[in-house]
Amino acid sequence: MTINNFSIEYDAINSKNIFTNGDTINGRIIVEVSKETRISSLIFIAQGRAHVRWSEHHGQHHHHVYWSNEKYYDVKHHILREARQDGTEVIGKGRHVFPFSFMIPDRKIPSSFKAPIGKIVHKVKAELKQSMKLTKKAKAHFTFVSRADMDVPGLMEPQYGCKDKSILFGSGNISLDVHTKQLGYKQGEDLQVIVEIRNCSTRSVTPKFKLQEKKSFFAQGRRRVFTNDILKEKTTAVASSDKETVTKVITIPRELPPSILNCSIIKLEYRLKVQLDVKCALDPEIKLPIVVLPVFEAPATIQPPASAVFGFEKFGSPTPALPWSMTPAQQAAPNPMDPPPAYGAHALYPPVPDSGKYWHAL
Repeated sequence: MTINNFSIEYDAINSKNIFTNGDTINGRIIVEVSKETRISSLIFIAQGRAHVRWSEHHGQHHHHVYWSNEKYYDVKHHILREARQDGTEVIGKGRHVFPFSFMIPDRKIPSSFKAPIGKIVHKVKAELKQSMKLTKKAKAHFTFVSRADMDVPGLMEPQYGCKDKSILFGSGNISLDVHTKQLGYKQGEDLQVIVEIRNCSTRSVTPKFKLQEKKSFFAQGRRRVFTNDILKEKTTAVASSDKETVTKVITIPRELPPSILNCSIIKLEYRLKVQLDVKCALDPEIKLPIVVLPVFEAPATIQPPASAVFGFEKFGSPTPALPWSMTPAQQAAPNPMDPPPAYGAHALYPPVPDSGKYWHAL
């Protein structure tokens, strides 16, 4: 094989390896050849896309696949092209490094996201074309987190919900009022909930609190929704014929992915559910929406840049992808007195094979 290595890598700009709107991604395409090689073109591509796909069974033998795509940016730079009269470029034996620099568009673009039936992908790719040969491809996914959208209606306004409930097999009724200071909270911020309970029933009631995530997927007029409890907490019981105000502080987990509200086919939303646990009766409950806003660290000054490196593939073979965790493996911070690392001494993110055939279209 003439081309021994074809890969693309990029440098991290902070310890979490997270990029946002307007950030510049610097990296390089690496081509290693065992002999002098003719190349028709070498292209750098940056893409942001969303894709949703699921199937539903209708009757015994019929099932329908619902799918939808959205494209946010698709940037191409020709790095080598038609440098000679015959339309090819010749590179000599050895290792060739072609740097690239790409600025993520500074507009509303949804954050990286992955679920079994939908994902939002941000990636850099390289394509190497040779006459009469299959195009060689390399790609690297990067984690993009959109800047906080402060234009969400009511983001800093108080939220309120109330419920009045008669208890069937017991005398009296229970009323519940829930207040929160605002709709939007940053990752790691404390959310204070004030609950007013008037228990005019014969039973004691226990306030329960749940922080829930809600993932919604939209395609061809259909919707799929999944909910999941992030955390559950409860307070002490409120006795019969008692009126009480309960204050509960819930900390938004620091690693909780921010809300995704700016994608038309995928939504990631959160809500606070306050429930009164009543024995032998339906529990009254109130749900209040919550918007989780991102917190960005300043670019590291002494942190050595990490690189994500990906090997080449022949057309159609499985391709590696960055782990989808919002916080890729933390790199150990260096001693401030250490000299900067030599080129090539970066911490590397290992390739992880993609699963699922239809994702390769992304």
